[in-house]
This record gives sequence, structure tokens and C-alpha cells, in this order.
Amino acid sequence: MAEAKPKTSPKSIKFLFGGLAGLSAGLLRQATYTTTRLGIYTILFEKMTGDDGRPPNFFLKALIGMTAGAVGAFVGTPAEVALIRMTADGRLPADQRRGYTNVFNALTRITREEGVTTLWRGCIPTMARAVVVNAAQLASYSQSKQALLDSGYFGDDILCHFCASMISGLVTTAASMPVDIVKTRIQNMRMIDGKPEYKNGLEVLVRVVGKEGFFSLWKGFTPYYARLGPHTVLTFIFLEQMNRLYKTYVLDR
Repeated sequence: MAEAKPKTSPKSIKFLFGGLAGLSAGLLRQATYTTTRLGIYTILFEKMTGDDGRPPNFFLKALIGMTAGAVGAFVGTPAEVALIRMTADGRLPADQRRGYTNVFNALTRITREEGVTTLWRGCIPTMARAVVVNAAQLASYSQSKQALLDSGYFGDDILCHFCASMISGLVTTAASMPVDIVKTRIQNMRMIDGKPEYKNGLEVLVRVVGKEGFFSLWKGFTPYYARLGPHTVLTFIFLEQMNRLYKTYVLDR
């Protein structure tokens, strides 16, 4: 007697493919936002480096990071709009689903059905968050790397890049968590008697600190850092290696 094969339930199939929803949009967002911010930061950092090789000070690094983050967020907003819509599509009633097949289908349909400016909906808060995150992440990485090299215990190698990026991930987590709390609560706020629950981001911070305490702004710090730390490490290690290869095989030839 043949052994019966286990059947895959529709719910498990839906869960599997639901987890992949928006993958193309997520990849495009990284290809636009991340490459733009890192490219601009690298170019501006080199422009601001003195003729004697002296790097810019920390505040100038932060300013460069803010600029790179703002431009990168602007470039990446269309992909983020598509990502948010594609991942939320499965939670909508069947008659309200948009049914985008991939990120390019989403961008084309959004432009055709709602106008090209819809691709930059929510651009300002996205840029504001990127300014804070990149000022912390990029500036702290450059500063940490410089401090490690100046200590005499590190060379300009992967170990140095790893340590500097772990420090950068810690600083970025501390700086970005309050901003993320504001962003999340505004996105999920309710209407009370016809009025929004919060007037602006400052009110969110004041009410959260007043009701939940100052350190509630960093609630969930460890899992947040566990996610952001490896991401930061891989980002900067790959960036350093690509910069090294570019200088070796392109600039020095």
C-alpha cells in the first residue's frame, strides 16, 4: 500500500508566498537608497579631506551623512511606496487588493492611475528619518575607524572595519529608535472625535516620555541592535572592499 503524501494546506502556501511579497521592491529600494547614500557620502568625504590627507571633523562628517541620507531617501522613496503597498496588499479585503505583480508593475500602475507625484508620497518624513540615521551611522563609522587606526592597534583591514561598524550600529540604534517610535505611532494613530491622535512628532515624544518614561524611547534596544548590527557590519565591509578594488583596478591603472 502506497504511503500517503502529506498535503500542503492553502494557509501554509499563502504564508510562504506572503513572506516574499514585496521582495522585488525591497531589492530595488536597497539598490536606489543604499547605493545613493553611500556613494554621495564617499564622494563628499573625499572632497572634504584635506590635501595632507586629514579627514573632516566629526560635525562635518555628520553634515555629509545628513546630506547623503536626504538625497538617498528622496531617490529611494518610489521603491519604498511600492514596498509598503505590496507587503500590505495581502491584508486588504479581496476587492481592494491592487495585485501588483512586481515592483516595476507597481511603479507603472501608480504613475498611470494616481500620478507620478504619488511615488513620492511620504517623502518628507522618510527623508527626516534618513537624515538622523545616516548622520549617526556614516559619521560614527568614519570617526570610529579613524580612532581605531590612530590607536596603533589596528590596520586598515577587515578587523578594523568590523569593529568600527559594530560601534556604528550601536550609535545608530540609539539615535534612530526614538525617530522610529515617532514614525510608527504617527502611521498607526487613530482619529479621536474627528481629530488625529497626535498633532506632530514632538507631541508623540512628549506624551511617550510623560506616560511611559524617558527610557521607553529605547524599549526593545537589544533586538533592534541584533538586526541593525549585522546589517551595518556587512554594509561597511562590502563598501570598503569595493572601494579598495575600485582604487586598485580603476584609479591606479
